[in-house]
Amino acid sequence: MFKCKTVWNKLAPLARASSTLCLQNARKSALRHGRRLEMVQKAQMSSGPAGGGGENTLYYVLIGATCLGAGVYAYRTVSEDKDRYNERMTEIVSRPKQGPQAAEAVAEVVAESKEEPVAEEPTLTEADVESTESEPIAEAPVTKPIVEEPVTEPTVQASIPEPTVESPIREPVVEASVIEPVAEAPAVTQNEEPLAPVVESETEPTAVIIAEHVPEASSVSESAAVPKAAPAAEPVEPTAAPSDVPEHAPYLLIGGGTASFAAARSIRARDPGARVLIVTEESDLPYMRPPLSKELWFSDDPKAIETLHFKQWNGKERSIYFQPPSFYVSPADLAKVENGGVAVLTGRKVVHMDVRGNKVKLSDGAEISYEKCLIATGGVPRNLQVIERAGEEVMKRTTLFRKIEDFRSLEKISGEVKSIIIIGGGFLGSELACALGRRSTDVGLEVIQMFPEKGNMGKVLPEYLSNWTTEKVRKEGVSVITDAVVKNVTYKNDKLEIKLKDGRLFKTDHIVAAVGLEPSVDLAKSAGLEVDSDFGGYRVNAELQACSNIWVAGDAACFYDIKLGRRRVEHHDHAVVSGRLAGENMTGASKPYWHQSMFWSDLGPDVGYEAIGIVDSSLPTVGVFAKATAKDTPKAATEQSGTGIRSESETEAVAGALKAKTTATPPPIQQKEDYGKGVIFYLRDQVVVGIVLWNVFNRMPIARKIIKDGEQHADLNEVAKLFNIHED
Repeated sequence: MFKCKTVWNKLAPLARASSTLCLQNARKSALRHGRRLEMVQKAQMSSGPAGGGGENTLYYVLIGATCLGAGVYAYRTVSEDKDRYNERMTEIVSRPKQGPQAAEAVAEVVAESKEEPVAEEPTLTEADVESTESEPIAEAPVTKPIVEEPVTEPTVQASIPEPTVESPIREPVVEASVIEPVAEAPAVTQNEEPLAPVVESETEPTAVIIAEHVPEASSVSESAAVPKAAPAAEPVEPTAAPSDVPEHAPYLLIGGGTASFAAARSIRARDPGARVLIVTEESDLPYMRPPLSKELWFSDDPKAIETLHFKQWNGKERSIYFQPPSFYVSPADLAKVENGGVAVLTGRKVVHMDVRGNKVKLSDGAEISYEKCLIATGGVPRNLQVIERAGEEVMKRTTLFRKIEDFRSLEKISGEVKSIIIIGGGFLGSELACALGRRSTDVGLEVIQMFPEKGNMGKVLPEYLSNWTTEKVRKEGVSVITDAVVKNVTYKNDKLEIKLKDGRLFKTDHIVAAVGLEPSVDLAKSAGLEVDSDFGGYRVNAELQACSNIWVAGDAACFYDIKLGRRRVEHHDHAVVSGRLAGENMTGASKPYWHQSMFWSDLGPDVGYEAIGIVDSSLPTVGVFAKATAKDTPKAATEQSGTGIRSESETEAVAGALKAKTTATPPPIQQKEDYGKGVIFYLRDQVVVGIVLWNVFNRMPIARKIIKDGEQHADLNEVAKLFNIHED
């Protein structure tokens, strides 16, 4: 403050003299040119004569306040740094792995720091280091440690913001101006013995992460070594991916069902060197679901429950899995395999999608990046709200049938309980009712099926055929309850009580809810994908593409049908076809989805049907029937085709290539009780939009072509000739 006043007193006279000289020159210039220059008000300097003392006082006050504030700020900063420094030194002293010599050295530094004033900068000078570290350095046999990177010493650190990261304060003795040139870590001189390792295997986890090295006293006195900093300085990432999870997959398929496997096979067909990773929440490899409610229940082999091998209706045996484990490569080796392959990561669920970053996050925290991705997550079984609200005891005695574990569980339960009620009259409910009904006489099991419709599959089949199907199910040993709307479910006296809206009451030991499927769209929010408000599922274009490098197939895809409009289909054949097409488009095919997928249902080995298009009992229908023969059964159909999964024998190429025989005579439309075999046409605006082939097999390409043509037909008897239903 006094220096500023002295300088001001010296400069003020010079400023006044300069101002006076300028004023005189201005007056002379004005007189010389004949006009008077307008003079502005003369400003007095702050150090002027009497009258200017007020300004000087103001300036002194401002300058004094500024200096005082700066001094206070500097004092507080230095004090806080001193406190932090002392706290850090105390913390290091308290560590259990400190040697006595190192602890004494730290204590000395703390004591000296309390006695002497601390400078503004917390870092210590070389002289300070020599004075505080003289004893530890004298005892160590090595004065020039050779390390790969500068070794940090806790005794010379002033401030470390985070103890779990590298220390920002390095040992002053390793500065370029103090030490010899540092060699690489492996280069140890002959006269030097290696220092003892800094971090031992039994150290605490924090010692592994912290980049500080405090050698024990015995290690320093007995032997010296170059500290192996690599294992100590590498922090353990808490979210590190398990070793079996690859970091990158060129083709990532989410979901382990039929659609994913069909896509993987299609990708490999077009790109033989492709590396495909399937991520599935289930613990099983990709498998087909239809046998879970069909052939597996009719197997005579008691080991079929575990092996999941079954006999088809034609007697041939096969596995439920698409391929054996040897077909797949290990996920950890996917990037190393020379010619690529298909890997399956089981028991993992994708919980988040980063579309912009092209990566997904799994349920265990691992992340996988991708180039192209397919979402084939399928769906989850629906449940009745009255069951969900009934409580834990009711839920424990309710099966939502979908997976292999559900089949095994229900098969076991059916041999232990006395009564099972199946709620639902659709495909799955009717198939399970027939399967359990055949076992009822052997194990003394009561099987009841109830649904709100007037007959089995009442939403699909016309009323007369639905009623006929209901009688067929009853002959299998099932008690069918129609027009049944469940009001509430309770658990009393070790029994489940189901009360209907009309007052009827039923008691049972177990419930199977088969009331439909809810598409799994959990990733829609994180991925920013659109969900269709009418049909559910991810909304995709005709190429099954949701966005630039994401496709959707199977039950979760709501696609645009070029003939029937926007749809969502929940059947095996659709999963095969849509998965195959998505795989082709992922490799650059750019094909639209024009294929009409089919579906089928078997009520045992003697009655079955195949359907295509929109089959809705609310639409007008025309049925043409004929007398069935021995070859008009699902069993005979599989014997002829050689496969129990009838959609596998179909290809898109045969859809327009087959020609119907024209030798059959025009059949009359029959409306009698015995519907042996026939064709049911579903009409909308006089155009056939759906066809059901009742015990008529291997004619689906013809039905597909009829729907594809989209023509009006004056006489459907003539159209029925194409299916040759009157042939013996």
